[in-house]
Amino acid sequence: MKKLLIFTLPLIALSCSAQRGLAPEVQSDYEAVMIKEAPAFPMGPCEPSIAINLNNPDNIVAGSILDRVYYSNDGGRSWVTDDLDSPYGVWGDPVIISDTAGRMLFFHLSDPTGRNWASEEILDRIVCQWSDDGGQTWSDGSYMGLAHPKDQDKEWAAVDMNTNAVYCTWTQFDDYDSKLDEDKSNILFSSSNDGGETWSEAVQINELSGDCIDDDNTTEGAVPAVGPNGEVYVAWGLSEQIWFDRSFDGGETWESSDILVAEQPGGWSQDIPGINRTNGMPITATDVSGGEYNGNVYVCWADTRRDIQDIWIARSEDQGATWSEPIRVNQDDTDKAQFLPWLAVDPITGDMHVVFYDRRAHDDNHTDVYLASSSDGGQTWTEQKINAESFLPLKQIFFGDYNNISAYNGIVRPIWTEFRGGKLSVWTAVERMQ
Repeated sequence: MKKLLIFTLPLIALSCSAQRGLAPEVQSDYEAVMIKEAPAFPMGPCEPSIAINLNNPDNIVAGSILDRVYYSNDGGRSWVTDDLDSPYGVWGDPVIISDTAGRMLFFHLSDPTGRNWASEEILDRIVCQWSDDGGQTWSDGSYMGLAHPKDQDKEWAAVDMNTNAVYCTWTQFDDYDSKLDEDKSNILFSSSNDGGETWSEAVQINELSGDCIDDDNTTEGAVPAVGPNGEVYVAWGLSEQIWFDRSFDGGETWESSDILVAEQPGGWSQDIPGINRTNGMPITATDVSGGEYNGNVYVCWADTRRDIQDIWIARSEDQGATWSEPIRVNQDDTDKAQFLPWLAVDPITGDMHVVFYDRRAHDDNHTDVYLASSSDGGQTWTEQKINAESFLPLKQIFFGDYNNISAYNGIVRPIWTEFRGGKLSVWTAVERMQ
C-alpha cells in the first residue's frame, strides 16, 4: 500500500438561499462533505461506492474509480484516502459492502497485466479484497468468475445478515463490445462462506440472454439482495424490461424462469443532456428489519414512462412472485429529469432511502442531488436536497455508471460525484450538527 494521506475537510452547509430566482428551500437535515477532489482528466474520482461498517457505524469506507479507497472513523465527517493495489489489477466498478463481523469487502474489475485495454486479460475475473481494520489496510484479494477469454463486468454484492454469507452477481460477456449475434451476455452468481476469501464456481442464473454491445439489449444491472430467511434475489435489465431471479437455498439452485418486474421505457442505457452516459439499471433491496414490511422485496430504477426521466420503485410482498405497479419516488411536478438512482433499505429500521440526481430547479443542465425516504414500504416518499451547490456537468467528462447509498440503524450515508472548475469530486452527507 502507498503511504496514507490524512486530510480533514470542513463541512459545507447546504445552501438555503434562493437560486436563480427560485423560492428558498427548506433546510436539509444533512450537510455535504467532500471526500475527494482531483482533476477530471485523465480519470478523476467518480462512480463511487460507500458502506457503513455493520460492527462499528462510526467507521465508513468508500471507493471510486479507478483505484481510490477512502475511510472515515468519525461517521463520515473526515476522511483518509489511499490507492488500492492487487496482483489481479484494479480496474474500476468499485463496490464496497460490510459483512456482519465488520469486515469491509471491496469488489472491482481486473487488470492483471496492468496494460488495461492493450491486454487481452483485462476483465478476466471479478476481484474481492477485504479489510479487517476499517479500510486502513487491504488483502491482495481473491477472485471469482475466471473464464478467459470471456469478460466479467458490472458486479455487485450483498451479505446475509443471519449467516454472514456473501453473494456476488455480475454480467459475463462472451466478448465485450462484440456485435456478433452468437456472442451473448448473461448474469452470473457466486457465493462465499469465509468472508470473501474463497468463492463458489460461478453459475448462470438468467434464462434470457442479451447481446455484448453494453447497451439496452445487454443483460446488466445485477444487484443481489438477501431476504430475512436467506432468500437471494436479483433484478437486472434487458430490452426495456426489468427481470428478476430468485433462490431459496443460498444460491445453490435458481428458478428456471425469469420473472418480469416492470417495463422500462427508454431502457437502462439513458441519454441525459450534459452527461457522458447514464444508467437506469435496477437496484434490488429487501426489508429484513422484522417490522411491518419485513420480507418485502424492492426494485428501484429510472425510466421515461412520463416522457421525462423519473425514479421508480416496485414492491413485492410475496418473495418476488408478483410486483406492484411502479411508484414514482421523485415528488416534483416539473418536466425536468431525475436520474442515476440508488436504493438502500435500513436493515434495522426498515426505512428506505434513494439518492439521485435532480434538475427540477433549473432550466439548463445544472444538477442537484436529492435524498428521498420512505417509512411505509415505499408507498409514500419525502425528499430533501443534500448537495451544497448545484454543478454543471460536461458531456466530455465521465461521471461513472452509478452513485450509491448505505443505511444502518438510522444512519444514512449517500455518495455521489460532482464536477466543478475542471475537477471531479466525490461527496457524502452527514447529519447537520444541532
